[in-house]
Amino acid sequence: MTFTAPTTEQLFVLKTITGIDELQGHDRFAEATPDLVEAIVEGVGEFAAGEFAPLYRIGDTVGARLIDGAVTMPEGYREAYQHYVEAGWSALSAPADHGGQGLPFSLATVALDSLGAANMAFALCPILTVGAIEALHHHGSDQQKALYLPKLSTGEWTGTMNLTEPQAGSDVGALRATATPRGDGTYAIRGQKIYISFGDHDMADNIIHLVLARTPDAPAGTKGISLFLVPKYRLDADGNPGEANGIKTVSIEHKMGINASPTCVLQFGEEGESVGELIGPEFGGMRAMFTMMNNARLNVGLQGVQIAEGATQKALWFARERVQSARAGAGRDPVAIIEHPDVRRMLLRMKAGTEAIRALLYYASGQVDRANLGVPGAREMVDLLTPLAKTYGTDLGSEIASLGVQVHGGMGYVEETGAAQYYRDIRIAQIYEGTNGIQAADLVGRKLGMAGGDVVRGLIAEVQADAGNHPALASLAGDVAEVTEYMVGASVDDRLAGSYPYCTMMAVMTAGWLMLKQSRAAQAMLDAGEGNAEFLKAKLVTTRFYLERMVPEAGGLKAAAMAGADLLYALDAEALAA
Repeated sequence: MTFTAPTTEQLFVLKTITGIDELQGHDRFAEATPDLVEAIVEGVGEFAAGEFAPLYRIGDTVGARLIDGAVTMPEGYREAYQHYVEAGWSALSAPADHGGQGLPFSLATVALDSLGAANMAFALCPILTVGAIEALHHHGSDQQKALYLPKLSTGEWTGTMNLTEPQAGSDVGALRATATPRGDGTYAIRGQKIYISFGDHDMADNIIHLVLARTPDAPAGTKGISLFLVPKYRLDADGNPGEANGIKTVSIEHKMGINASPTCVLQFGEEGESVGELIGPEFGGMRAMFTMMNNARLNVGLQGVQIAEGATQKALWFARERVQSARAGAGRDPVAIIEHPDVRRMLLRMKAGTEAIRALLYYASGQVDRANLGVPGAREMVDLLTPLAKTYGTDLGSEIASLGVQVHGGMGYVEETGAAQYYRDIRIAQIYEGTNGIQAADLVGRKLGMAGGDVVRGLIAEVQADAGNHPALASLAGDVAEVTEYMVGASVDDRLAGSYPYCTMMAVMTAGWLMLKQSRAAQAMLDAGEGNAEFLKAKLVTTRFYLERMVPEAGGLKAAAMAGADLLYALDAEALAA
């Protein structure tokens, strides 16, 4: 199978869901003309297919390796990454005043969609760099921006986020890494960080680590955390990488998937001093961390789209090639398995589900652009959509990858076919950047209360108004509205007990609304004789499948969302484990 980026689908969703034409009407994005957008989408799709996709298997079978204390990437990765930098793909949405192109975030989302569908583990490196750029752009000093942003924006240097420690995973406030003033405005960083994606590699000349640590006498918990910039190599007087900065790669994790992404244990300050600079004010680490993580969470949700796309392409290819059994009631000759009803069910679910989560992520990316433009209400919509997109994008991406294995049958369980790699790779996305359970808790704990609940109610009302007489979507929106009012008045335990099904219901409602928009746009284009008729007719089928088959499933979660916490604690911990 040869990977092909879904450029026709991407351009359609950019236009109908993201509203890329409307964004281009703002001075800031005036250069994002239709011709340029099309050229970028098609160009990065060709690049992904030609440079990233051929390395997908070797990334899994060989993986990143720790050799003599340094991480070596699989053959071909350094060269492909250098080509990525040279082509300018890293700089699409980076700040124009620091070496970037200043184009919409939504356009960079499309680029990551294609790159990650071709090779998810490889595309994780640019995602982390984007987080570092965001943190520096919003919280760094002018000098830090001038020194680091140009190289990060082009991708010549890569960035990381160093949050987790052995005793401090989701509980960030438990971290113990220290930052001791050196008397010259810099700090000596000391401590161990774990699960650091691309914490070391040989693809770039420097790696800029953003590290959470505590200064002396800092308050306990999250209030005492600060953020520090700690480069792998200190910069010389000319701003170039110089001497090593006392960061040791202790090990890399042996993982279920994403083996081309080195997940490192890093030790700061044990073998030589690790010198860091404070980013933003002392004790401002959590605020800066959320700046890094918010867009990163959307990009992790996008990983669900990436894997869903790759797994669906592979399953469709296999189903057309694999001949097995006659179709029931249609003669005795064996047919390709794509002709069997249950295989069709799985394939249509994969295709429709991929399109639904792509619409959700592209819609969220457009809201990020509007928030950056200062459009009223857009920032609140980004905040609301983030847990929905991260959770549902990765949940459904994992389901689609699992269905891909199922379509392959026994061959899907055999590693040589490559179907299992998609499932192994995507499984982490439900865990990192805040587990999906934490995202659901964030929805009911923080996002539900925005503007006294009116942000959530506003989204529901918009869906209800647009759903019209579509029975399944209107019914689900009504269920979501009912659960929302229950959540507003429920105890903390009861809200959290129902948070996950509630999050899924709201995400499916939103995705269904966006699929309905696409269906109407596709029909209008067909009626006008515009666009690719074959694509548009297929879009009508996939949107119908999602609305008629997948949206009604979410209504079945209403009982669980409103069930409360009592049953969860009917057994004490000892009895539960018996």
